[in-house]
Amino acid sequence: MSPKYRIIPFLLLLLLSLETSAQESTSIFNFLNLPTSAHATALGGKNISLIEDDASLIFQNPALMGSVSDKTLNLNFMTYMQGSKTGSVSYVQAQGERGTWGVSTQFVGYGDIPNVNTEGIILGKNGALDMAIAGGYSYMLSDYWVGGVTGKFLYSNYAGYSSIGLAVDLGVSYFNPDNDFSFAFVAANLGGQVKAFGEVHEKLPVDLQFGISKGLGSWPVRVHVMLYDMLHWDKAYYLTDCSGFRVFLNHLDIGLDATLFNGRFWVGMGYNFRRATCMVAEGASNASGITFGAGINIKRFKLGLAYGNYHTGAPTIAITTAYSFPSKKKQAATTKLEPDNQTL
Repeated sequence: MSPKYRIIPFLLLLLLSLETSAQESTSIFNFLNLPTSAHATALGGKNISLIEDDASLIFQNPALMGSVSDKTLNLNFMTYMQGSKTGSVSYVQAQGERGTWGVSTQFVGYGDIPNVNTEGIILGKNGALDMAIAGGYSYMLSDYWVGGVTGKFLYSNYAGYSSIGLAVDLGVSYFNPDNDFSFAFVAANLGGQVKAFGEVHEKLPVDLQFGISKGLGSWPVRVHVMLYDMLHWDKAYYLTDCSGFRVFLNHLDIGLDATLFNGRFWVGMGYNFRRATCMVAEGASNASGITFGAGINIKRFKLGLAYGNYHTGAPTIAITTAYSFPSKKKQAATTKLEPDNQTL
């Protein structure tokens, strides 16, 4: 099949999967919507079109595995609600000339929950945990298109009650380095609950996403626009009262970042309109939607730090670190595939 046509069946698979995965207004395993990348957190919390040598972005879009250096280990940690912590680990490795595979795990620990009887006596403590274990693969469909898929095993345990789910993420991204332009589509969390907490099975947080990133010519600056949760446009879906243009804003995430000193340093900021709306409803200000962060790249080592608000109880600090082990294969395949150096 001609390389320019390889993308067609992948797009058809993505669209067909959405037709059979309608989501209700309530869902389970919503921890999957939390960011697992300092760079993505800095840009508003969601970004599927950011072309960087950053293994933490594979949680956003499986196609972005194709931009990660061979043999890269990534660690992420984020503070969440008071007493809660979330983190992730991922490893990415090149497979042949065009393929890349990766494995990852993501968790959220909510701390100890007191076990209290009807008389108010504390009998002990129970834990609460969300976890996902995943494996994925991306393949360069042409010089500019990359497709990716990730399979996920999902597990939640709250005070002895557990649930299990299976999900798949599908992603496709386009990147033209000549004009520093990229866009991507992702269908995330397609699947179902295998074992319910009780008798009723709940839906997974299926999410259709579209993102665009564009560099500003000779300026080392990129603009990012992200649409997410595109299956829900009914205002009745939201907890807060909104209508008209406000419904559209609840699907919008915008960001701006700059890469300085020949790629050794980045700084970014973003705004998430839905998060601001939800935080205002809980007594916070519209500034709650603002995020920002920065990072450094020193040879094989990378470190990123970002700030955001996901809960009124405490601010969120995200830390990402990564190391690329020595390899004879690709390093940071973030540019167009060249005939003499097919490394993606």
